[in-house]
Amino acid sequence: MKSHNLCIYNSMSRCKERFTPLHDNMVGMYVCGPTVYGDGHLGHARPAITFDVVYRYLTHLGYKVRYVRNITDVGHLEHDADEGEDKIAKKARLEQLEPMEVVQYYLNRYHHDMERLNVLPPSIEPHASGHIIEQIEYIKTILDAGYAYVSEGSVYFDVPKFNADFGYGKLSGRNIEELLATTRELDGQSEKRNPTDFALWKKAAPEHIMHWPSPWSEGFPGWHLECSTMSEKYLGTQFDIHGGGMDLKFPHHECEIAQSVAHNHAPAVRYWMHNNMITINGKKMGKSLGNFITLEQFFTGEHPLLAQAYSPMTIRFFILQAHYRGTVDFSNEALQSAQTALGRMLDGYRRLQDLKASDESTIDVSNLESRAYEALDDDLNTPVLIGILFDAVRMINQVKDGNAKASQADIDFLKGFMQTFLIDILGIRPEADGASDESSLKPYREAVDLLLQIRSEAKSRKDWATSDLIRNRMAEMGFTVKDTKDGVEWSV
Repeated sequence: MKSHNLCIYNSMSRCKERFTPLHDNMVGMYVCGPTVYGDGHLGHARPAITFDVVYRYLTHLGYKVRYVRNITDVGHLEHDADEGEDKIAKKARLEQLEPMEVVQYYLNRYHHDMERLNVLPPSIEPHASGHIIEQIEYIKTILDAGYAYVSEGSVYFDVPKFNADFGYGKLSGRNIEELLATTRELDGQSEKRNPTDFALWKKAAPEHIMHWPSPWSEGFPGWHLECSTMSEKYLGTQFDIHGGGMDLKFPHHECEIAQSVAHNHAPAVRYWMHNNMITINGKKMGKSLGNFITLEQFFTGEHPLLAQAYSPMTIRFFILQAHYRGTVDFSNEALQSAQTALGRMLDGYRRLQDLKASDESTIDVSNLESRAYEALDDDLNTPVLIGILFDAVRMINQVKDGNAKASQADIDFLKGFMQTFLIDILGIRPEADGASDESSLKPYREAVDLLLQIRSEAKSRKDWATSDLIRNRMAEMGFTVKDTKDGVEWSV
């Protein structure tokens, strides 16, 4: 296992901490996954890509990572209330489908989006609907410990009592007295003792089509409960990393902490990691605000806010250009810049494969690897790593253009360096359009090569009109053709 002083920002302590796993070579990581009742948007892509890089880097360092990413397919209620119709059930009722048909449809689309973005699948992907029995047993233990109560067939977590014994709000920095003063009473919440209490189990209304039997009522679990239950089942009562979007700090992750402490008398999570938001004109991108663009719309360009279609790898590169804890503001200009930068990066990667070695070397690759590890060890600083990769690309271009020389050892190093940090850790596929199957691109490459062969023959006949026509028409179609001392190069 590679020895690195990996430091990550722990949201609980609000500072960078050296990462030391609970077990020597085993890392348990739980990340809040999608709620499958709609198409994924750019805001959904960010945590998936962020924690995919965490997963890839920890694996690269030699750890065995058990990565659990849940699927919320039960009772995703409004964030500011414990009332309201389950969104999956509502869609199923309106479209006359089985709820699990709705779940499977959107889950298939989510998996397809993740595959296109080159996000690796987790080790385990548990569904909330498949763990109802475990959630009921979890509630029983919290009730027995005295930190929950039954009211009219529902079960609520007693936040003030928990706060008096353990303190509530440590992750988000919320003050419970302020919460009690500012939390508004909502219709149907009179059965709670306190407005800050949250549902562990909700009694289902007669028209609610997703419900299960329990000791308290025919009903369904509260939203926060599934993560506490499933993380403990698959990672134990204490595990290393819990990740998710910054918008989940409160109330979701705060409630998770309360549940796990009430259940086990100790916090479950050692390191909390939160990625920041993607914004449009300074506002969070999300369904509730009506300003979201689905990933499919990004890939096709079919949205009024989009000037063009963007490839999955452009989207991935765009997200990784910012540190995961910083906000990313969407604009066409920013995406086009990411597309251009990615093109330069991948052109350099392709040119690297054809470098010819010299007896001597005039480039210095000696500190590239140490700088790359230093960036990743500093709280997964992907923008700095990308800058270092561009340093390598500059060396590649200098050698390819005849302005520098590289030994075979340096060329072999650069190939390994780009493969490790660009392809394996950042997860950028060499094809800019994100195609995973090189064979599917073969006919297009052969067609371009044929055009360039015809152009080369025209040049040899001094038929400059035909040569220029081919180059200019290819430029109109988005191809760059570059004549070099070794022949011709092309890129999209």
